[in-house]
This record gives sequence, structure tokens and C-alpha cells, in this order.
Amino acid sequence: MEFAYVNARIRGMRSRLLDRSLLEQLINKPDLDSLIAELEKTAYRQELEKAGVLFSGITRIEVAIRKDLVRTFRTILNFIKGEDAEKLLTIILNRWDIQNIKTILRGKKIQAIPSEILECTIPAGQLDEAALTELVKQPDVKTVIDLLATWGIAYARPLILNFKEYTETRDMQVLEYALDTFYYENALSVLKKDESEDARILKRMIITEIDVNNIKTVLRVIRDRIDREEAERYFIKGSTEFDTKKLLSLMKTGTIEGALKELEYTPYQFLTKIPQEYIAVEKISAFEKEMERYLVKKAVSQFLGNPLSIAIPIAYIWAKYTEVTNIRVIARCKIAEMSEKELREALIYV
Repeated sequence: MEFAYVNARIRGMRSRLLDRSLLEQLINKPDLDSLIAELEKTAYRQELEKAGVLFSGITRIEVAIRKDLVRTFRTILNFIKGEDAEKLLTIILNRWDIQNIKTILRGKKIQAIPSEILECTIPAGQLDEAALTELVKQPDVKTVIDLLATWGIAYARPLILNFKEYTETRDMQVLEYALDTFYYENALSVLKKDESEDARILKRMIITEIDVNNIKTVLRVIRDRIDREEAERYFIKGSTEFDTKKLLSLMKTGTIEGALKELEYTPYQFLTKIPQEYIAVEKISAFEKEMERYLVKKAVSQFLGNPLSIAIPIAYIWAKYTEVTNIRVIARCKIAEMSEKELREALIYV
């Protein structure tokens, strides 16, 4: 496919992303009203005005940025509708299907209010707003899975296969791992058959995601003293640098410090620079946040890639999603009256 036209349009969209100085202005706003007023000067104005008819406060912000994100992703997908690159872009957007199903299943497990669950979803993939609305109406985890199966949604298969184990353990990780494995195996299967440069670019990004997920799993296993054989089943296959042998080697060190030492000469050596105080108390969230930052920065760095490839759409999708996540974090921190230090630690700058 010829990406010249598509990427020219995306560069125009990129120019409307919030820069670092504007993000600083949002951080420094004293309350939600002033935060909304500042956002109304940006590309979010249209959706904020629409949301303002029915909502106020943080709900208005949440609805507006969610609608804007979905509209933006749909716009990009429409740019390449019917082209060979559509299947590649769909792989990226389907990440949100997985995340949405996880969100709904977690919500059903704790019996959260359907409207609150729906607010935490992003209908950017195969499951649109109407589908997600129906899913959150279901009374429990089983009926959510049953509805996905009735619709013929492929994601129902791994959930059905692992549902018995979930009912026995009540461990949501069983279902979440099944979804992740299904998604990544299918993504890599599609990309393996495609020898284009675009497929290679996307494959490298997918493998980075797999590595990040697996390293997170290793650190949790060490912290929670989980049996190694039990933990091994939660490794997602597909990486060359961090295969099962390498991941088991990290686990066998038995300590967070030991695992970090083994990461010193890998792309994840930045984890060794996390303050000792977090290592001592095994605060895994600090490591997870740094890996999320690494993943985002790697994706956004694709803006420097081949200007006639899928690199630009990949970079923009991640940059836009990160921007929306940052706005949500800022708004929620204002509500919770969190300190500026805590707020900044929660943000991801790109």
C-alpha cells in the first residue's frame, strides 16, 4: 500500500496532540472546572461540548476523551479501508478488544455497576459501543463469555476452554492469560505469513509487548513466591531474546535484585536504575510503570521510522492513547486531591 497520503493526514493529526507545555498547564490547573476550560482550547473541544449537554465534572471529561479517541482511531482505519494494510492496523486496534473484555470480566467478578464498567472501556476494536453495552449488561462472568460465543467472537474460545479452571480457582489471571495468549499467537501467525516491511515493523512491536508482559510476570512470580513450574504456564511465547529458558533463568535468581542483574545487558537494563527502596520492598508497580513507559516510547519513536510505512500509524495510535490516559490521570488526581509529585509519577511523557 502507498502510505504517503495516509501518513500525511496522520502528521496533520499529530500536530494537534498536546505538547509537553500544554500538559504542564493541565497539571497546574487547581480544579476540574479550570481543567475543562483549558481542554476546551484544544482538539477535545467538540467532544467536550457534546458531553457537556448530559454530563458535568469528571464524567464529562471521561466521556469526551473516550469519544474523541474512538473517533480518531476509526478515522485512521477508514484511511486504509479495503487495503492490505487494514489487517495490520486491525491487529493493533484489537488490543483494545482484549483490554475491554478483561475490564468487563473483572467488573463482573466484583459486581461493579455496569455504567462504571462501560466508562472504563474503549470501543476501538471489533467490539463497538453497542456490543460493549450489551456485554456489561450481563449478570456475571459466565454470561459475558456465553454472549461472546453466541456472537461468534473468536475471543470466546480461549475463555470457554479455561472457564472450568477459573470456576475452581476464582483466579481472573487464568482468563486474562488465555486472552493474551490467544491474541499474541494469532497476531504473530498473521504476521509470519506476511513478508512486507510493514509486517516486520509491527512484529517487532508485538514481540516487545510480549517481552514486557513476560518480565512483569517474572517479577510478580518472584515477589509472590509462586512455584516456578506453575508460573511457567503464564509465559507468552513468541520472543527470541526472552524465550522460556531466559525467563526461567531470571526466575531462578529468586530475588528482584537477582533478576535485575540478569537484565543488565538487555534493552531492559533501565530497570536496574529504579531506586533501591522500591527493590527492597518489592514494589512491582514501580517496575511495571517503567516498562509501560519503555513500551510507549518505543512505539512513539516509530515517528522517526520509514515515512512511507505503517510506522507512522503505529506511533500515532500509541501517542494518542497515551495522551488520553494522561488526561484521565490528571482529572482523577484532581478529584482525589493527590499531590503533584504523585500525579507526575503516574504520567507517561512522550
